[in-house]
Amino acid sequence: MKRQILGLLMAAGIAGAAGTAATAFAQSEVYLCVDETGKKEYKNTGLTKGCKKIDLPGITMIPAPPSASTAARKPVVQTTAAAKPSNSPSDFPRVDSDTQKARDNDRRQILLDEMRSEEQKLAGLKKDFNNGEPERRGDERNFARYQERVAAMKDDIGRTEKNIEALKREIGNLR
Repeated sequence: MKRQILGLLMAAGIAGAAGTAATAFAQSEVYLCVDETGKKEYKNTGLTKGCKKIDLPGITMIPAPPSASTAARKPVVQTTAAAKPSNSPSDFPRVDSDTQKARDNDRRQILLDEMRSEEQKLAGLKKDFNNGEPERRGDERNFARYQERVAAMKDDIGRTEKNIEALKREIGNLR
């Protein structure tokens, strides 16, 4: 039943988009017809017995947002720095420069400590890795377990190297 209504509404919408000749169909009346066996059928004519006219909501058409090509054609209004409103309210508390410098120095020290810690961790991992041939442990009688541990060690070394690179970038971004 819902499929029939949807099909009828879609057909009406498509026909409405096709032109003015189809507009009459899109706005035509819809009848719900029930036969002797109780089967429901939707029709655009109510000439048969057991048909009742039903009111369907109108088709709402929402225009598509402007495409990138039409947005690119619109002139862009540029504002100067003086005309640009500030992001914070005027009564927003300000931090004096000495306090900010102290915070920046604390942050730098924390990042440097973290980088030293990661470098020590990397040195230990590389020592255990032994150039791709770490010593086998007693619980690694199965060669597959040994290979899994070696692969995990490679992943740990790679992750630690990426952490060190990220910390160096972060320290470089500080003022």
